[in-house]
Amino acid sequence: MANDERLISADDHVNPPPTMYADRLPPGLRDRAPRVEKRGDQDVLVFEGTERSFGALEGSAGVDSKDLTLLAKSKETGRKGGWDPHARIEDMDFDGVQAQVMFGSGAGGGVAIQCEDRELRKAMMRAYNDWIAEFCRPYPDRLIGIAELPIYDMDFALEEVERCAKLGLRGVLIPAVPAYHESPASDLPYTDPSYDRLWATLAEKNLPVHFHLGTRPVTRGLQKEIMVNISVNKAAMSEPIASFIFSGAFHRHPNLKIVSVESGIGWMAFLVPWMDSVWKKHRYHTHSELTEPPSFYFHRQVFGTFIDDIIGVRNRDVIGVENILWSSDYPHVNSSWPSSRDYIERHFGDVPADERRKMVCDNTARLYDIPVGE
Repeated sequence: MANDERLISADDHVNPPPTMYADRLPPGLRDRAPRVEKRGDQDVLVFEGTERSFGALEGSAGVDSKDLTLLAKSKETGRKGGWDPHARIEDMDFDGVQAQVMFGSGAGGGVAIQCEDRELRKAMMRAYNDWIAEFCRPYPDRLIGIAELPIYDMDFALEEVERCAKLGLRGVLIPAVPAYHESPASDLPYTDPSYDRLWATLAEKNLPVHFHLGTRPVTRGLQKEIMVNISVNKAAMSEPIASFIFSGAFHRHPNLKIVSVESGIGWMAFLVPWMDSVWKKHRYHTHSELTEPPSFYFHRQVFGTFIDDIIGVRNRDVIGVENILWSSDYPHVNSSWPSSRDYIERHFGDVPADERRKMVCDNTARLYDIPVGE
């Protein structure tokens, strides 16, 4: 592969300092902000009556698997590019990556997701959106930030979409399954028409919707089984995709786009033709509003990112070459950094150059309006 081949990664992460909330929350909520305390030689995050150690895997890009550890002594352990944009650009240059689309490590940068108080969670998400917008500001054509939305408060979500668009953020992240973490009656499936105001606004502003895994095994206790969890959660992302297609959201909003993030793509080669088969068999008795088969909407409006998925690339004719987005997952443990070009050669070595360029650069550039240059 030529070293001057342009690479744009569609899924990477930031690891914001949890102490950022103390300065950004409204005055009446600052005493409830997360804080870091010492426990011997270990830092812990104290928040909402709980303590937890910091994970090391979020910043372990480039670490040999034999040297991996689950816990870190402090949040600052690992690749500095997780919280320092200038260090990040240095790592991107070293890896030959022009731009990255960036997500927090969980809602509100990995902290708000623990918060059961939904008003506090909204304030923390807003604080996170401010932080990632500032993180991207020095390199607006290279660091592409994605906002986080609390979909349980539609008025607030719509207000936050407007605000984040003005901040320069390029899309929104919502849970893959609305009622996974808790299930009050207000948590409705994405097939419910109450979401249509949000879909219409996002389509109008050309802001893609993102689902970053988020679905988990439903058997109680499996959440703690990391290898089971990681093995099965990717194909579970078929739920939000099928929900958007069969609910008619894509039919009503042709400019609405969704991205299945870090879920891989190989399973999509089964899902796309299978949804067509389901629609052909059941469209009439269910009074489907779709005027085209599901594959039409999938190829027009659905995208999937992958890190390591040779099977998916091999089935690109079924999934759609224009629907596939390569990603490096920096600075997480599964990242291809600092050998992304080796990963790409392994996946795309026998792929025609025009198709390869789409999947490693052009598709993502077009989706997020990233200037590619000559």
